[in-house]
Amino acid sequence: MEDCIFCKIVKGDLPCFKVYEDEKVLAFEDINPVSQGHTLIIPKRHAENLWEVPEDDLAAIHAASKRVIAAMRKALDPVGVALLQLNGRGVNQVVMHYHLHLMPRSRDEPPLPVTSWELKEGDMDSIREVSKRIAAAIAE
Repeated sequence: MEDCIFCKIVKGDLPCFKVYEDEKVLAFEDINPVSQGHTLIIPKRHAENLWEVPEDDLAAIHAASKRVIAAMRKALDPVGVALLQLNGRGVNQVVMHYHLHLMPRSRDEPPLPVTSWELKEGDMDSIREVSKRIAAAIAE
């Protein structure tokens, strides 16, 4: 995709701080990091989001994430690593090229807001109905 910043990085038209690369994926440091070591893993083939990314690219991304997170453990000794993936502008996906965020957390950093929320008991009837609608859509 010509106007996609991540496609330009894959092609080498824009620089990045590369962490890992293979035939299907590229992993590089986020230039607006949430934490030290915040890494993005993207498919080299353009896909806007999870609805569009081919399954083989998705598998390659998650295989690479296991490799990168192991390296983060060695290099940064985090207390944990948050993995975050957003789909669509409605949830603040900014770059419209599928990407997985790996955000290591050190002992002195506050929790990420997305990993810490208030638990509220749900309406079991509503949850049951939504589960049935999703399961039916999968079965179609």
